[in-house]
Amino acid sequence: MITADIRELFPILKQEVNGHPLVYLDSAATSQKPIQVIEALKHYYEWDNANVHRGVHTLGSRATDAYEGARAKVAKFIGAASEQEIIFTRGTTTAINIVASSFAQSVLREGDEIVLTPMEHHSNLIPWQQAAKKSGAVLKYIPLQPDGSILLADVENTITDRTKIVSVVYVSNVLGVINPVKEIAQIAHKHGAKIMVDGAQSTPHMKVNVQDLDCDFYALSGHKMCGPTGIGALYGKKSLLNNMEPVEFGGEMIDHVDLYESTWKELPWKFEGGTPMIAGAVGLGAAIDFLTEVGMDNIYKHDVQLTNYALDRMMHIEDLSIYGPTTNRAGLVTFNLGDVHPHDVATVLDSMGIAIRAGHHCCQPLMRWLEVSSTARASFYLYNTEDDVDRLVMALQKTKEYFGDAIG
Repeated sequence: MITADIRELFPILKQEVNGHPLVYLDSAATSQKPIQVIEALKHYYEWDNANVHRGVHTLGSRATDAYEGARAKVAKFIGAASEQEIIFTRGTTTAINIVASSFAQSVLREGDEIVLTPMEHHSNLIPWQQAAKKSGAVLKYIPLQPDGSILLADVENTITDRTKIVSVVYVSNVLGVINPVKEIAQIAHKHGAKIMVDGAQSTPHMKVNVQDLDCDFYALSGHKMCGPTGIGALYGKKSLLNNMEPVEFGGEMIDHVDLYESTWKELPWKFEGGTPMIAGAVGLGAAIDFLTEVGMDNIYKHDVQLTNYALDRMMHIEDLSIYGPTTNRAGLVTFNLGDVHPHDVATVLDSMGIAIRAGHHCCQPLMRWLEVSSTARASFYLYNTEDDVDRLVMALQKTKEYFGDAIG
């Protein structure tokens, strides 16, 4: 397990909530930020704040170096072949929308297929619905097993020679399942399709190498991996990005502008119109430095051990339903407590200083597949401990007592 010293680097965890020490179990929604990231943001605004790629003055040069330095860190962190393959975005949602708007428009024709799974976050579902409506393409879904996992045989049966795009989540934000994206990519490529991977939940918790996965596009969000909100990245193979049209037009992304025609800058800047999220990129770079120092293998091992501990403890709570596989899953547990609404469970837990998520988790189709309207979710990260899990279990037992007849 990661040492308790890690917790000391997260100032927000030192507070009390409703008279109890905070237990933060909502990292799948957004992670907390270590002091290194907070200080990086503070230093940028105090010393280097200027626009990038424009001014030749000292502050502008320092800001540009910091911004482009962060791009280099992202490229190395996920194993991209080139920094030109990294496009800074507002997050995973924006990254997927770029691919669904630009790449999809160039390749999709009526009758073509877009293959997804029923476990997709709305951010990796709605953009493809819109792309299908505009092009006349057909949406197809890889079926799920009873525990929410995917069989490669079903992938083989779903993807055909009419499939142009496959877009799948690496780690489900509800089920915790880790999908075999490398093998899915192989099947997609065998049929001439391209694959987009939603890496919002995988990038913070495990070592990622996009070249090894051989995915064509990969999206991530900084705020889920100890970085600031409002910053993320799209990885795309250079050959694909070069042939894609920008989706935002204006300053910074242009090469030459005439009264009636314009041309675009080279990668990656043709996709980064306007003043970019400079401070966010700086903070993301600091977060990557922090995660690299801790070690992604160490983080993954910690998350797996803590999740297994939580599953073992929570399975003994009577009338508690747990969703997702018992093995090969990432650091979260999604559950329902009898007939008590998840919002009520979360409210009672909050009164005891424990922060969890409750609702449909931006996965309404998956909720219907699970035959529930909503669920509660406890998600873990490198700063959580077995003591946090013990407090969660104790609080759930008290919640059972509080609601009494509503359980069972």
